[in-house]
Amino acid sequence: MASGTHVPCDPCKYEYVTKDAKRWCTNCEEGLCEDCEHAHKKSKTSRNHQVISIEDYRKIENVLISQVCGHHGENLEWFCKSHDEVLCMVCVPSKHKACSDVIPISVASTNARQSTALSDLEEVIDGALHNLKQCITSRDSSTKEIENQELAIKTTILETRTKINSHLDKMQENLLSELRSTFHTCKSEYTKLLQKLKSKKEMLTKLREQTQHMKQFSSDIQVFLGTRQVNQQVVSEVESIKSEIGASKDYELKVAIHSLIEKLPKEIEEFGQIKVSECAVNLDFKDPKIDQAQIGINVPSARNICDVELQLIKTFQIQRNAEIYISGCATLPNGHLLIANNTNANHLIEYSDTGEHIRDIPVSGMPFDITVIDPQRIIVTYANTKFIEIMNSNTFNIEKKITLQNSCLGISIEDGRLYVISGNSTIQVLDLLGRQLETLKIESNSVLYITTSRDRIFYTDVDKNIVHCCSLKGEELWRFKSDSITYPYGVAVDNDNNVYVVGFDSLNLTIIQKDGKDSKTLLTESDGLVNPTSLYYDKEKRTLLIFNLRGKVALYKVV
Repeated sequence: MASGTHVPCDPCKYEYVTKDAKRWCTNCEEGLCEDCEHAHKKSKTSRNHQVISIEDYRKIENVLISQVCGHHGENLEWFCKSHDEVLCMVCVPSKHKACSDVIPISVASTNARQSTALSDLEEVIDGALHNLKQCITSRDSSTKEIENQELAIKTTILETRTKINSHLDKMQENLLSELRSTFHTCKSEYTKLLQKLKSKKEMLTKLREQTQHMKQFSSDIQVFLGTRQVNQQVVSEVESIKSEIGASKDYELKVAIHSLIEKLPKEIEEFGQIKVSECAVNLDFKDPKIDQAQIGINVPSARNICDVELQLIKTFQIQRNAEIYISGCATLPNGHLLIANNTNANHLIEYSDTGEHIRDIPVSGMPFDITVIDPQRIIVTYANTKFIEIMNSNTFNIEKKITLQNSCLGISIEDGRLYVISGNSTIQVLDLLGRQLETLKIESNSVLYITTSRDRIFYTDVDKNIVHCCSLKGEELWRFKSDSITYPYGVAVDNDNNVYVVGFDSLNLTIIQKDGKDSKTLLTESDGLVNPTSLYYDKEKRTLLIFNLRGKVALYKVV
């Protein structure tokens, strides 16, 4: 086949003339200019050849299809139905001489575009791509998970170091405080004795001076009496000094460092150890043909709702000083919960998955619903504006604003297509650039919530108490109505196309079989449901997040 920017006309090239081809003969595998195409059509041998435009040829230019036998180098002209092999004129007598159903390849290729083999090939490719998409999604999720694990371990190490530092600082301060107290006590004793000794010294010095003066200037009788009196006083002072000195003590300050502290730099050489646990990857790469055949007839893997049970993981109450009206929720890639508070406060609320408030995020209006596009982006709808916004899921900076003709309520995403409840009895289908792809008409104008699966749309009619299921083209497949569900709000779908819906007035959670023919009540008011509004089903973790209107949150494992 020709390649490059220009496709030459091969018949002209044979005559050393350079001309660009305008058409391509798929039988001859040659480019043709206008003159040669005319001659090509006139020739009896090539009159019925398939000739296509160069633009169409470009689409198959890199599809490597050989019409030559790999063993003999001859053109492939025959087909053996018994062995399902294409043959050249040498293959037939050498290996297929005894075969009775060898037919010309021109006969075998009749209606090839409508053949089961081509359909099977397309199904195999589509099935393999679907499996690969699931595997890639799983690996992306695992990559994100190990990044979160690395961050958690780093946080643990730093927190541990901080705790150790804080504890060491506290112990050091206690020891220094004890040292200061002991030092002052010992020094105080020394000071007291010194003061007493200095006082005695002054006293004895004074007595000595008095004695000398008495000797020089007093009478003999005065000297006689004074000698005895001063002597008694000196003896008393000396006895007092002996007593003070005898009761005094010398002090020596030392420190005994705890044995474990001394061992720390000598015996503990590692802060800790990073351990890796390995397990087999749980990726089921199904046979593409079988899997795609199931997709083709819209039959999800069978799981009866009778087998579905919920195991409570945790509950918590969102604490707010201001008004709260939860209308939408999602789980962010980092595991945090993002909540649409549909009030005039105009903000989203971010919580950790353990119930700790992270932050309030200002947005452009009263947020109604949230959906996650990919690990880096989310999209938010507003009940009081005529636009939706794509945001970064880490910084919450607005990356794109998509304007619509009406305000928007529930939203879902499937295969890069946005499905938005907007307008009078319609679902707007958009791409991520905001281009309108379709407008799907639905029966009711009282629809708040929507969710999608690989091949279906589910939405709730709050006024008529109906749950609808339709194809991605809007064709209704089934509808479900039950006296047990009143004012159906949030809706979610699991991996088996079973549908979960909360009744705002009926105070319950119901699961509906994928065919819409059966249902089961999973939770009621006795389980803590008080005006439930919003649901989020995590298809990887198989968990169900339920929000009540005034902020009570419950997370369940679906088993």
